[in-house]
Amino acid sequence: MLHYFEALVNFLWGLPIIVIILGTGMYFTIRTGFFQVFHLKHIFSETIFKIIKKGNKAEGDGKGLITPFEAVATAIGGSVGVGNIGGVATAMAVGGPGSLFWLWVAAFVGMILKMAEVSLGVYYRQKDEKGELYGGPTYYMEKGLGEEKGHKWWIIPAAIFGGGIFSTFFITVQNYTVSEAVSSAFGIKIIYASIIYIVCNYILIIGGIKSLGKLAGKIVPFMCIFYVGAALYIVAINIENLPETFRLIFSGAFTGTAAVGGFAGAGFRQVMRIGMARSVFSNEAGWGSSPMIHASAQTDHPIKQGLWGAFEVFGDTIIVCTLTCLVIVITGVWSSGATGATLTLSAFETGMGAASKIFIATGIFLFGVTTSSGWYAYYEIILRHLMKSSPKLKDGILKFYKIFYPVPGFIMVVMATTIGMPGATVWLFADFTTAVPTFINVAVILTLSGTFFKLFKDYKTRYILKQEPKPEDQIPLFYEDKINN
Repeated sequence: MLHYFEALVNFLWGLPIIVIILGTGMYFTIRTGFFQVFHLKHIFSETIFKIIKKGNKAEGDGKGLITPFEAVATAIGGSVGVGNIGGVATAMAVGGPGSLFWLWVAAFVGMILKMAEVSLGVYYRQKDEKGELYGGPTYYMEKGLGEEKGHKWWIIPAAIFGGGIFSTFFITVQNYTVSEAVSSAFGIKIIYASIIYIVCNYILIIGGIKSLGKLAGKIVPFMCIFYVGAALYIVAINIENLPETFRLIFSGAFTGTAAVGGFAGAGFRQVMRIGMARSVFSNEAGWGSSPMIHASAQTDHPIKQGLWGAFEVFGDTIIVCTLTCLVIVITGVWSSGATGATLTLSAFETGMGAASKIFIATGIFLFGVTTSSGWYAYYEIILRHLMKSSPKLKDGILKFYKIFYPVPGFIMVVMATTIGMPGATVWLFADFTTAVPTFINVAVILTLSGTFFKLFKDYKTRYILKQEPKPEDQIPLFYEDKINN
């Protein structure tokens, strides 16, 4: 049975999804004049550099539930996690060093894809009965496909998307990957590590999305600096191995990698597939998850928040994932036969000594907890949209959801430990739950691309060319403003 499931996952992450992600990503890239290349400095200056310069994360430029930085911190907390540590390690173990090249390719087009979906999420957001702003793919399917374009069947892709996202609620790798790392580093049973993880999850989510944004704004920068600093140190002390590392990456990307040590070998298609899959799972570009939290940000222009989406992909994959892969390859452990978080821990232990295993396991724990709490927000936003016409029922379901949220992850750990499910098998389930909503969301983004390009033109005129749009080019910057005029 597992063999057939693996074949299905390999098909989904084969030519179909590669075509839709690369094709759509290149379409947006060309239509925006390679914005993520020629205006990378602008992206940074309007996101992280602005925060550093102001030294103030408390205020945004417009209406919203949380600040732009809190939104991206929650989103990065939801994406920079086990996908970067256990996921890319699995890519190295299954596809070899060449997988990193395809992570880069997917991230390159993913920057503009994430920018587009976040911008659309902000544009189509709406207020609930308390006046709080929420949005995301199901919202732009209802408003964009349903109301604007008059497609009554919008509910079908919305239901498939929502079902695909919610399947990750029941089939989740976060708790398993973190518990595996903590168990390995501290020598405790994986079940006990899982229970500790659950308790920390409850502490983070108890205050809801607004509180979660403030906590993420404090935790995420610290954990990223902590992890990146350790990885850079290992690369620096092994700098003489860097040329050979890049040779393995670029040669393996197009020719595959022969069997060596505990590495079973991988062909070109497998290298490309696993690299693309791990990139999407890591930075979530096209997946439709991040727009759900970005839509609540305080901003006066959708593209402003879209820039944070582009930065999110860069930081997540180009920096964190790259460093994880470099550490695994440069230390030579990629062909050891280990997989998942265990492989990453082994690489850091090889590079920094036995004590580092405990420090990195602690980092993985922090990554995992913020990932789970970030996804808590995504599921809540889908539930809010689903129950928007029944406020009392919605409140009851959200209270139950807050209590039940960490349980499926614990069940996954119990199943994995009692059945003896290997890490690669757990990630097969993750790949399946990623593919379905990604197909739907990318297709919808493409359908609504006209709206994005109008917003992009307006933003470029105002904030890059420093001009006022011509009267005939002026558009409502939010869907709510459009329907109220």
